Amino acid sequence: MAGSTPPVDKAKVEAFLGRVVSDIGAAVLGGLGYIGDRLGLFKVLADTGPVTVEELARRTRLSPRYLREWLNAMTAAEYLEYQPASATYVLPPDHAAALADETSPYFVGGFLEMIVPTVSQAPKVLEAFRDGRGVPQSAYPPEMFEAIERSTAPWYRHKLVREWLPAMPQVQAKLAAGGSALDVGCGSGLAAITLAQAFPKAEVSGYDNHPGSIERARANARAAGVGDRVRFEVVDATRMARQFDFITTFDVVHDSVDPAGLLRSIRAALAPEGTYLMLEMNCAPDVSGNVNFLGKLLYSVSTLYCMTTSLAQGGAGIGALMGEPKARELAAEAGFCRFRKLPIEDPFSVLYELRA
Repeated sequence: MAGSTPPVDKAKVEAFLGRVVSDIGAAVLGGLGYIGDRLGLFKVLADTGPVTVEELARRTRLSPRYLREWLNAMTAAEYLEYQPASATYVLPPDHAAALADETSPYFVGGFLEMIVPTVSQAPKVLEAFRDGRGVPQSAYPPEMFEAIERSTAPWYRHKLVREWLPAMPQVQAKLAAGGSALDVGCGSGLAAITLAQAFPKAEVSGYDNHPGSIERARANARAAGVGDRVRFEVVDATRMARQFDFITTFDVVHDSVDPAGLLRSIRAALAPEGTYLMLEMNCAPDVSGNVNFLGKLLYSVSTLYCMTTSLAQGGAGIGALMGEPKARELAAEAGFCRFRKLPIEDPFSVLYELRA
């Protein structure tokens, strides 16, 4: 019969419904994860061991009624464990490594912090669906950029010097001898600060077009004791005036307004025999290869931040899941003759070494 609804497989519908409800629950739970991170609840739980609602309320000076509901939600999600005999809640040590320990390579607190400032832009992104424009960086609260800093900190604390640079011995030698390094799109400056700490003779700089991030970078450098050795500047990286031995971009190219122009500028800013290190997300070049938990995360964050902030400035809007073919295409257009994927195994990131 014309116009009739086609038959459906009840079992498949119910299975899909369960998945949707689970995703909705995860989305709403994200708001409570944000609260737990912002209030330091995960850290308190990691320090105290088994704790009752009343004990946690005394330690934190927070409302017992809200704490009980929050604890129960975290228990239902299996972030916490509940011990009925003592009416206590426990954050297992393995979970604390991800939720409470800022120094852990597994820490995800920055991503929890990112949830609310990202999702809060959804009404503005909704309008961008209609007009094809975007939401500028200036629309996002400062908390967004703090969240990015905290979410990427494990890269620099645990991987940059220990794992990534050893794959490029020529870079290590150059920096140890006093060469120059530049982090483009430096954000809060953690990569540049890490390089300055590891290579005291090196000349290290960081460029970003976001003034608020440069302010954070300078403050972070002072706190780390390298404020006099790292130079941070608000710069349009498509127009760089000097050359460097080593240039990096960490999760930057896909956000760029003009990625082709950015790589051309980086190519021109490399000193003879210089090296450019590009970090991007570890993903397949098309959606069929990204049907997994990471693809779900990255496409969502891309829509709500990466792509839209580029389009807001009339940019390319490549999006977070750029893929290796696009990276190679941009590198070739910019005049790089050598392109190598570093032999680094990482579930989230992929690194490319580019040389002239």
